[in-house]
Amino acid sequence: MITTLLSLLPIMFLIAMGLLLRSRNLIDVGFWLPCEKLNYFYLFPALMFAQVGKADLSQFAVQPIAWSILGAVFVGGGILWLWRLWLKQPGPTFSSVIQGALRPNTYIGVAAAAATYGHTGLTVTAISIAVAIPLLNVASIVILMHYGQGSRPGWLPIVKALVKNPVIVSILAGLLFNYSGLPLPQTADNILKILGGASLPLGLLAVGAGLNIQAARSAQWTVLQSSFVKLLLVPGITLLIGTFLGISGPVLATVVLFNALPCTASAYIMAKLLGGDHQLSAGIITIQTLLAAITIPLMLMLTQLCSYSG
Repeated sequence: MITTLLSLLPIMFLIAMGLLLRSRNLIDVGFWLPCEKLNYFYLFPALMFAQVGKADLSQFAVQPIAWSILGAVFVGGGILWLWRLWLKQPGPTFSSVIQGALRPNTYIGVAAAAATYGHTGLTVTAISIAVAIPLLNVASIVILMHYGQGSRPGWLPIVKALVKNPVIVSILAGLLFNYSGLPLPQTADNILKILGGASLPLGLLAVGAGLNIQAARSAQWTVLQSSFVKLLLVPGITLLIGTFLGISGPVLATVVLFNALPCTASAYIMAKLLGGDHQLSAGIITIQTLLAAITIPLMLMLTQLCSYSG
């Protein structure tokens, strides 16, 4: 437990530093949007391509990883849907609540997996992103289009956005390069290392800068509803499914970590675009990110205990 906490402390520090820099205006507010774009379109994809392109993928069983992640998420989503029927939640509220339970912050995930489980953690997280993020994004958009009160953009822009997603494209390109058997030239490898090395610090600072403390203070109890499912229930179910499917060790822990991540900041943008409750989304993102500093170590400790008992 202490080792896990110590490995995660630098991540928490960078997020807190980003929050401080933004809240105290220590860096010009115009810095953050270009920073996020640089990371999203270039730095993070470079990290993902380099990791997947050079990894020994033969040691990882993709199907159990995919079933563990997606099965747990959709069980959690089903529970939230049943709660909506019982509580008679308005459509926009429900769409933001369930987005909070579906969409993980991959910057935190990659950083935490690398810090805690090294090369294995990075590779398993990249595989998890490839198999889960497209489906989870589509599910989120469908729910927002059905329950939100905004305009309906149609399916073509959505499909284009998914096809052009630089993170997904970089992982798929890395897979193709990996299976081609071609060596990565040393110069190209060095360039990717430099670009990828800049990705996680900038990404974590941007996560902190994007937190909305005011929205967290005025958050409704539904924030806790979404947070309980996202941070505790879904990773707990992931642990059960993964263990049943024979996943163990650092791979199991990384899969549980992936499903224990707080909601991504892009959920706020999608809620605003498609008529969800974007203020609620802001509160969910902020509260989940703060709570994850406690819940992620707890879930990893539980995973370790189950591994030892098994």
